[in-house]
Amino acid sequence: MTVFRRIAKFITNIFFFFFYRVKLYNTDNMPDSGPVLLCANHTGELDMFFIGYRIKRWIFWMAKEELFKIPVVGILIRGLGAFPVKRGRGDMKSIRQVYRHLEEGNVVGIFPEGTRTGRRKAKNVKIRPGAALFALKSRAPIVPVAIEASYRPFSTVRVIFGKPFHLDIDENKKYNKEELTGISKDIMSRVYSLLEGK
Repeated sequence: MTVFRRIAKFITNIFFFFFYRVKLYNTDNMPDSGPVLLCANHTGELDMFFIGYRIKRWIFWMAKEELFKIPVVGILIRGLGAFPVKRGRGDMKSIRQVYRHLEEGNVVGIFPEGTRTGRRKAKNVKIRPGAALFALKSRAPIVPVAIEASYRPFSTVRVIFGKPFHLDIDENKKYNKEELTGISKDIMSRVYSLLEGK
């Protein structure tokens, strides 16, 4: 871990300690080593911090490029390992970055919904096919993570880690966009099912 990342993580730890009560569940579901594709729901801009700041492994987040243009925020999230993606079009640079991180045995975090959404609107959100595509091509295990947060200062934030799993797919089949989207929807169903017992 670089010095800058240590500093960035220290800053986020202090901030969350004073302003939020973050409760993490089943963090032992995160593999200790090897490539992992972490898929989570997206409630707000701080989700990547809530999910990653108290687990041992470093998460390389795919985040919308607009965040990197915000003063201080852009520097902080880049220091924490996030990399930009241009939404609404195929961003080959960011896609290659995902595969490179997975090939190196890292954890890559993505939000398959592609936008922030509350739990009530989850069924109406358009799921993107990227999560399924990354999992299929990399063969990396998927760790579903559900986050429940109101974002009010001093409120409780719940982060639940699900058990890692591999997609049950035909390795010889070429999946089209519609089929990939369906697989991504199944991944998100696993994510939201984690909230049922909390």
